[in-house]
Amino acid sequence: MKIECIKTHHVRCHLEIPFGFSQWSYDQRNVLLIQVITDTGLSGWGECYGPADVIQAAAEKFYAPRILGMNALETDVIWQHMWRSSLDFARAGVMTAAISGIDMALWDLKGHALGLSVSDLMGGKHREIVPCYATGMYFRDMPEELLLNSLVEEAVSYAKSGYKAMKIKVGKNIPFDEKLIIAMREALPNTILAADSNHAYDLPEAVRIGQLLDKHDYAWFEEPLSPEHLHLFERLQSKVTLPITTGECDQTRFGFKALIESNGVQIIQPDLAYCGGPSEALKIRTLASAHGINAIPHVWGTQLNLAAATHFLATAYHEPGRAEEKPLYLEYDRTENPLRDELFSVIVDVDGNGAKVPTSPGLGVKIDIDKLKEFNVRNTETR
Repeated sequence: MKIECIKTHHVRCHLEIPFGFSQWSYDQRNVLLIQVITDTGLSGWGECYGPADVIQAAAEKFYAPRILGMNALETDVIWQHMWRSSLDFARAGVMTAAISGIDMALWDLKGHALGLSVSDLMGGKHREIVPCYATGMYFRDMPEELLLNSLVEEAVSYAKSGYKAMKIKVGKNIPFDEKLIIAMREALPNTILAADSNHAYDLPEAVRIGQLLDKHDYAWFEEPLSPEHLHLFERLQSKVTLPITTGECDQTRFGFKALIESNGVQIIQPDLAYCGGPSEALKIRTLASAHGINAIPHVWGTQLNLAAATHFLATAYHEPGRAEEKPLYLEYDRTENPLRDELFSVIVDVDGNGAKVPTSPGLGVKIDIDKLKEFNVRNTETR
């Protein structure tokens, strides 16, 4: 079963209400989708996290020509071939994001070829339903007092929908963040809450916010510091009790090795559409397990990445292991996203109780080709 053609699709949607976080705001979503097609007509789909137009060039111009004719079922062979091809100048960044989307498509394709779901290919499911946390509470352009009330109301609406866990955004400014952390806990005393600053703080600020999160029983503190300053993470973790989590900016087992060895992170968060794909995510998880910590994916984008992360967590074992299972929560973004909610005819079934693990072959989701045309910005085809 040889790779005969690789297609890329840059898709875009505009948002009715822009939203932001500590670094910038979004008024549109862009994703690169990759389709790998074999000489038998069988195909698989994947997606890439990051700047779609830039990643598209890497996929089309560099990697696609190099893997044409290869055996589509030999996912590890293809991954190593792509990695070695660009090793001298692309050990991280958008080119590894391109590898990730191609690799995800190959896993989807392999599942269709063998009649197995991706979780079956990963070794089998520990659970049929993966518990979810709702990601939301992004900043909007309004006075802070109104924004605070709006974010609390949004969180309460998720709780009423059945979500028992959720993640808020912090990193706007210290006084606002402190008010938000306290207001969320007062409004949701029995909800699992976490906070994500998207690397907004310096060390003294992160300690201050981390200790407040501790006081109000938050479950984890995500991206408190810049990924460029790994030496600060251990210092922060020594000042707080709640787990420090990060990793969505990191790639490959080599990058995560450095992150883990910083000794300041208790949960790592590889994104399967960015870290190197499912092939590399499994290696990253094994590395984390060897150090006694858990790998819980960052999830952003379409149903493809959501499905990949669902299969990944369905097959995950929690460290250190015990008879009563420790939940590993799947991130479920609740912000406006037509590329996730309108582009697919078959989706991951998610509600407040969790995500049902797809059982059909491959990733278990299906793109609506007619809808794809509506969102397409630019297509490429390499044969």
